[in-house]
Amino acid sequence: MNRREAFVLFVLAGTGFSGGCASLSNPVADGVPVRRLPDEVLGRPKADLKPIPLTLLRQKEPETYRLDKGDVLAVVAEEIIAPVNTPVPVRLPDQFNTTGTLGFPIPVGEDGTISIARLPAINVRGKTLVEVEQLIKDLASGKNGGPELVNAKNARVTVQLLQKRLYTITVVREDTQPTPITGQGGVFLGANKRGNGFTLKLPAGENDVLHALNATGGPPGLDAKNEILILRGQYDPNDPAKSTTRIPLRIYPEQQLTIDEADIILKDGDVLTIESRDSKTEVFYAAGVAGSRQFSLPRDYDLDVIQALTLVGAPIANGGFTQNAFIGSAVNTGLGSPSPALLTILRPLANGQQIPIKVDLNRALRDPRERLRVQGGDILVLQERPGEATFRYLSQTLRLNTVAETFKGGGIVGSASSINP
Repeated sequence: MNRREAFVLFVLAGTGFSGGCASLSNPVADGVPVRRLPDEVLGRPKADLKPIPLTLLRQKEPETYRLDKGDVLAVVAEEIIAPVNTPVPVRLPDQFNTTGTLGFPIPVGEDGTISIARLPAINVRGKTLVEVEQLIKDLASGKNGGPELVNAKNARVTVQLLQKRLYTITVVREDTQPTPITGQGGVFLGANKRGNGFTLKLPAGENDVLHALNATGGPPGLDAKNEILILRGQYDPNDPAKSTTRIPLRIYPEQQLTIDEADIILKDGDVLTIESRDSKTEVFYAAGVAGSRQFSLPRDYDLDVIQALTLVGAPIANGGFTQNAFIGSAVNTGLGSPSPALLTILRPLANGQQIPIKVDLNRALRDPRERLRVQGGDILVLQERPGEATFRYLSQTLRLNTVAETFKGGGIVGSASSINP
């Protein structure tokens, strides 16, 4: 080999192995192989999470209704409220009273008492309708310090529930919700809207988390956290977490659900919040020959590295042909190039550091145990190995007639014109 031929070979080799080659200058090429990772780095699969029964978000229906402030009674008390044969108001069934009622409306005050003319105030808080009937009869017949207005045996007194007390609840949802649109024929669901707020008035017995969710679009969507946050009553700046309740919607089988019925019952001033998943712990990033973009992780299931690269549109087992810029053909010309097989995952740790994890895609395609699960905050850097990059460079730079000319005796120098610029 003469000096000119040796010089050309030196230029070719130097170009392929120069610092400009991304596969050789890859700053994250050295990493820990997947099979050597400790369990705490691997994380636990989301598939182990189990949804809690939705019935736990609904309060039990009480055997008997107990009265409190805000309730409205329908009372009939002849010779006490009105003379005999006086027409009594009738209320037909509606959304708050499905059976209809007969009687004069008597509200329960803030102190839990009702006021009836000619009788002292009657404390009805925590009492049933039957108990209130007997109290009115006793007071009207001279018992318990009441005036003797009627004969207890002949007194006609009935008490019905005219309207249950209502609780004002605020619901703030950061997930995507359909927007109700009023048009001809009624209300229908139109375009989606990200983030929404509702003010609900829930009757007693239905003032719970499940009824609040059903009234505002159902359980959290896929772009929301799998939990519900309840801010109780008035905010206390001295202790912000004092009146906060978190209800997880999915837990691991060995975890104990620590909520009880008191946690899912809503009262006046409570704020039920469904937070968005938009944070650094719910996304992963792609880099290198896979392209540079951010992607959201699924909420309820895992992605392994092969599935994640497929989502990204990275070249996998296709000769390094990009999937992000199709121009009519799905394969490269000629015999193609080696597929990039060096994947480095930069995984953040709880202490603020990161660990580089090396994944051999060729091995991962054959062995599912090598398919590491992608976690929030991971950066997936896909590059060629040095041998793959060198072969690709030579196959793209040297044309087929280079070899032909060499065998014909022209030599490498004679075929230099066949080298791409």
